[in-house]
Amino acid sequence: MNVGLTHEYDVQSLRDISVRVAREAAELAENMRHGVVTEGTVDTKSTETDVVTAADRAVERLIRQRLEELRPGDPVLGEEEGGTHEQEGLQWVVDPIDGTVNYLYGHPNYAVSVAVQRNGTSLAGAVVEPRTGRVWSAASGHGAELDGQRLTVSAERRLDLSLLGTGFSYHQQRRSRQAALLTEMISEIRDIRRGGAASLDLCAVAAGWLDGYYEHGLSRWDWAAGALIASEAGARLRLPHPNSTDGLGDEAILCACPGIAEALTATLLDKKVSTI
Repeated sequence: MNVGLTHEYDVQSLRDISVRVAREAAELAENMRHGVVTEGTVDTKSTETDVVTAADRAVERLIRQRLEELRPGDPVLGEEEGGTHEQEGLQWVVDPIDGTVNYLYGHPNYAVSVAVQRNGTSLAGAVVEPRTGRVWSAASGHGAELDGQRLTVSAERRLDLSLLGTGFSYHQQRRSRQAALLTEMISEIRDIRRGGAASLDLCAVAAGWLDGYYEHGLSRWDWAAGALIASEAGARLRLPHPNSTDGLGDEAILCACPGIAEALTATLLDKKVSTI
């Protein structure tokens, strides 16, 4: 039964669809993991270290199928099967397995991310962790939740006492520059965490498990759901956008609790983060 028609929506129903589809996709991802590893059905994308598995493709196909049933005619942009990058109107943005390297190695920190955007702005989304079953979700203007519990970012106000998350590119030159930035940043903060899945890093800011997060070079499917969840939990958010003029560079994402957002931005600018 269809629960929506193209271009007709309310954000809470879209949130429900995001959760429903992401849960089904997460179950498939978890069920496929052993077979993917033992059968060696792994390819590479941008570099030899940037992997894609048969599960990535199968999970995205399931997501597309379920969205077509529930929201017939809505366009979908996915990491593995593509889609239009135009940002006009309503569009679903999905990452079938965020943290594929973790998935391949059996590390539990990976997720399915399903979001819906209107004109490039996220309206609703869900991030589901297959190994734990945790469900993160948000609807624009209605807050963010983890397994039904309302989320609020941390109250930290000092950058030097802050725990930050970040990530690294699979392209060697950018990776080296990101590592160089990290060596400069580490003396300015309490500590750093590198989880390997951007959607979950953003959710960690929403829960107060991280005080902030920054990275360069993410695609829209990496942050479409997680960034909304963080924002609805009270985080200050700066998303990648072309022709940026704030000095952080076109491909930077920055997410932080309000108490450290300005200081983190200023520190990144001081470290010439735009050269990443």
